[in-house]
Amino acid sequence: MHDWYDHKVGQDGHYYHQHVILPNALRLLGSPHKLLDLGCGQGILARQLPKSTEYLGLDLSPSLTKKAKAMQPWKSKRFLVQDVSKPFALKEKDFSHATLILSLQNMADPAVVLQNIEHHLEPNGALLIVLNHPCFRIPRQSGWLVDLTKKLQSRRLDRYLSPLEIPIQTHPSQQDASSVSSSFHLPLSAYSKLLFESGFFIEHLEEWCSDKISTGPAARMENRARTEFPLFLAILARKKNPCYLSTSSEG
Repeated sequence: MHDWYDHKVGQDGHYYHQHVILPNALRLLGSPHKLLDLGCGQGILARQLPKSTEYLGLDLSPSLTKKAKAMQPWKSKRFLVQDVSKPFALKEKDFSHATLILSLQNMADPAVVLQNIEHHLEPNGALLIVLNHPCFRIPRQSGWLVDLTKKLQSRRLDRYLSPLEIPIQTHPSQQDASSVSSSFHLPLSAYSKLLFESGFFIEHLEEWCSDKISTGPAARMENRARTEFPLFLAILARKKNPCYLSTSSEG
C-alpha cells in the first residue's frame, strides 16, 4: 500500500497537491520557523519549505520515511518513524506550526493525534488541517448526480452525521486481492468539538475547489458544479494560550 501511495504522489505530488493543496497550504502557513508535520508521507510538504525552516516529519511507514530522507538534502528537515495516533515522547515542545495534510482522515483516533500536537506546539502555535471535504467527499457515501433535463450536476450524499470507518481498496481492479486501508469520516461539528477539547480554537476555514476546466458538450454543467462543490476543507486552528490575564479598571 505504501508503494502505491509513493507512486501516486511521487516527487512533486499529484495534480491537486501541485495546483490546489500546497500553494494554499503555504499561503496559510505564512513563514513558520519550526514545523511539525504528522502523517508526512514521503515529505512532499518539506520539499516546498525554505531551507531555513526547521522541520520534523512523522509517519508510521518506514518505507515512506526512508524515501522522504532520500529526497531531502537539507539537514534542517528531519524525519522519524512514529505512530502519531498514540502518545509519543518528543522533547521538543517549541514548534510554531503543525500540519496534517490529507492525513488526519486516515487516523483512527484523531483525539490523541490532536492532543499530541497541542503538547508539542508553543503557546499560540498554529495547526493547519487539510481534509477531503467531509461534507461533500465521503468515500462510498457520496457521488455525482446528473440531471440532463435541467443540465445540472450535483452531489449525492447517502450519509453525513454518522462517524464512519470506510474500507478503501488500494487497487479496485484487483477486487478481493487488493490491499485495503481505512478512511475515517467525521462531520464538521465533530472536528470542531475535537479541536476545542484538545486545546485549540478555530481561527479560519477555507474550502478549496478544483481548478480543472472541462471541455465538450457537458463543460458548462461540469465547470459550474466544480466551482460549487469544493474538494478540500482547510482548518487553521490556534493553540489556546494557557495564561489569560484579566484586568479591571476603576472609574
